[in-house]
Amino acid sequence: MWWLIGAVALGIPLVLTAMPEFGMLAVGAVAAAVTAGLGGGVAMQAVVFAVVSVALIAVVRPIAARHRAQRPELISGVEALKGRSAVVLERVDSSGGRIKLAGEVWSARPLDTEQSFEAGQEVDVVEIDGATAVVM
Repeated sequence: MWWLIGAVALGIPLVLTAMPEFGMLAVGAVAAAVTAGLGGGVAMQAVVFAVVSVALIAVVRPIAARHRAQRPELISGVEALKGRSAVVLERVDSSGGRIKLAGEVWSARPLDTEQSFEAGQEVDVVEIDGATAVVM
């Protein structure tokens, strides 16, 4: 019973501080409680608590740290439009034009001011400058 009380006591700082190590120690305490329930002695309970807790910290903590360090793969907003293909609706030249990008009509200008694209041509979006797509 004391191990289960200890597990709950370790769960409280886990929730308050969001430190996963407390959760791993709580799992070790539950494992020790199971050992006690199966008739293991106090020494065996302490060994099970230590082994399970250390094993979880040694294995799970590096994996969690790796996942925490990774940036999300989801790109949204204007960044998601860069590199996409679009269809020219109205001639695009240095004075502007219109394209259909991701189902929407955008104003556009070429990356190279000497270049122009005719209606129906497919272009690639290089960047978004305000409400204007820069294409090539």
